[in-house]
Amino acid sequence: MKKILIAEDNENLRSLLTKHIEKFGYKVIALDQFNNILDKFLEKEPDLVLLDINLPSYDGFYWCRQIRQHSICPIIFISAREGAMHQIMALENGADDYITKPFEYDMVIAKVKSHLRRAYGEYASNKSERMLNFHGLTFLPERMELRFQSKSIEVSKKEALLLEVLLERGEKVTSRDRLIEKMWNTDMFIDENTLNVYIARVRKRLSAIGFQDTIETVRGAGYRMRYTGEQVE
Repeated sequence: MKKILIAEDNENLRSLLTKHIEKFGYKVIALDQFNNILDKFLEKEPDLVLLDINLPSYDGFYWCRQIRQHSICPIIFISAREGAMHQIMALENGADDYITKPFEYDMVIAKVKSHLRRAYGEYASNKSERMLNFHGLTFLPERMELRFQSKSIEVSKKEALLLEVLLERGEKVTSRDRLIEKMWNTDMFIDENTLNVYIARVRKRLSAIGFQDTIETVRGAGYRMRYTGEQVE
């Protein structure tokens, strides 16, 4: 069952949207608090977001940008702002579509179905972005980006190659020779101290986003990912 997150501060409209969308077999996550939309998004992992612009504390443009740092799921704005500039701003801040209030509920459903098909169904691209996960840690190889909870950090090309191998192997040990082969892909001699430098750099990157003591050295064998359960925000 696909999950739809609704961030709309008009209680009556939110309730009507929820009832109408649920009729079509979707699970609705209707927020009534709007100061932690990103946290709720990361917790619930919806497949699509319906997002108002006029929200307390931070507007929908802000939350759209925050979500886009973590997900490429469809985001549809629903707003009473009719001007073309607002629609342009919505698209430039990462939205996929824009619906102007007042609207027909059947139009909302049609757009929801369309974007879900494009993102996950018959029209979805076969070249979906790769994601490697390890106990809440996410690595996006194509972006060379690490994410944990609400934090993210970019890594270098060599660091990305190192992370890709370790995360694919998970808690299985990867030899130093395998890591060197993957990172440099050459017959030239590579000093093992060079690998040590990159291991230290990646550990520092992980620590910076709150994932502590993750890469374990297995004496005489190589390295593996390790989850201690003691990560910090």
